[in-house]
Amino acid sequence: MTNEQQTPQPEAPSNSDNEVIKENVKSGSTWLRLFFMIVVAFLYGISRVVVGAVVVLQFFWVLFTGGTNENLLRVGQSLATYTYQVVGYLTFTTEDRPFPFDADWPTGPPLP
Repeated sequence: MTNEQQTPQPEAPSNSDNEVIKENVKSGSTWLRLFFMIVVAFLYGISRVVVGAVVVLQFFWVLFTGGTNENLLRVGQSLATYTYQVVGYLTFTTEDRPFPFDADWPTGPPLP
């Protein structure tokens, strides 16, 4: 007797599995979603720069006035909600494309 363990061999994909994969690869809606995902990811990169600017501006506003700027608070909340919507779309949590496609620019906290 040997103590060697035999490792299971992976099963070859069946023809039906191959057909499903071929259909998925040829699906126009999947490639269209990839296009929108690239555009949304680009817009997300721009929004990160704007978030950085809001952070710096709000910090200096607080530093020099002792209080927060209400307009910057609203912009920050909108950007936070937009980020939530973008991440949800990019991770396939939702099919709703964020601004500027299926949704208006967010004005409040994200909805569940």
